[in-house]
Amino acid sequence: MPTRIRWIAAAVALHSLSALAQNYPSRPISLVVPFPAGGTTDVLARALGQELSKSLGQPVIVENKPGAGATLGADYVAKSKADGHILLMGAVHHTIATSVYKKLPYDFQKDFAPITTVALVPNVLTVNPQLPAKSVKELLALAKAEPGKLTFGSNGNGTVQHLIGAQVEGMAGVQLLHVPYKGSGPLTTDLLGGQITMSFDTITPVLQHIKGGKLRALAVTTAKRSSALPDVPTLDEAGLKGFDLGTWFGVLVPAATPKDVVLRLNTEMVKIIHSPDFRKKMDDIGAEPVGNSSEQMARQIKDDTERFAKLVSAAKVSVD
Repeated sequence: MPTRIRWIAAAVALHSLSALAQNYPSRPISLVVPFPAGGTTDVLARALGQELSKSLGQPVIVENKPGAGATLGADYVAKSKADGHILLMGAVHHTIATSVYKKLPYDFQKDFAPITTVALVPNVLTVNPQLPAKSVKELLALAKAEPGKLTFGSNGNGTVQHLIGAQVEGMAGVQLLHVPYKGSGPLTTDLLGGQITMSFDTITPVLQHIKGGKLRALAVTTAKRSSALPDVPTLDEAGLKGFDLGTWFGVLVPAATPKDVVLRLNTEMVKIIHSPDFRKKMDDIGAEPVGNSSEQMARQIKDDTERFAKLVSAAKVSVD
């Protein structure tokens, strides 16, 4: 192709992208949550979507597409039209899935363009009050006395809750029975009903039940205590030295989405996340708002993918 024709083609393509960005959004936006309704991912998506609808002038519709440790929803978005009208509420789970699943139909780093990290949420070791253990030490003693009998639920194979449970097993020298769920909603229901012994879920879906005495929090999994549960120790304080795992949530779009659209979405979302009203909502559910740049989120994904690959290998967690 002659040089002049290539320049003309490039100019036409650039003009088309600019026109797309100027007209964006031209229809309702779908914000895909790869878990059922009721969990932290869903709660954050609805809080963000409500404000984003106002700033963009188009409805933001939350779509729940759960399954396979959050990978089904991610795959749906990865293969969607890259025009900024279909977004993914992603999470740290997706950086873990890269190592846990032997065959993923997408590449989380190559097939998505990060927009911004919405919030960080600590995970908490929670048990049904019927269990006699009132501390991590007592819980681990029960686990050692009856190997494989105590159960822990997660949001699915390869999620951070699954990895936290495996990490606890390895560090404490105990054997627990993993029970995967499609999300926090059904997991919390079974934990309240006593069908499972414990969970390592994020604070959001269990906070009201902990405060109401229906569930007992034994420890948070991050290096520092949660402001939502200041009296609950960390796993590090409880004897598992150096334990530090939590959950972040952020928005992504298909990789080929025009940069102008990515910038527009980042600008609007960061403004929302840093607003006093949104911060108040995050405080109420035990979340810490972030609102960073696309580049910062990309580095976070890269670093976590490498970090969790080592943890997954050490814990021998895998899904066919």
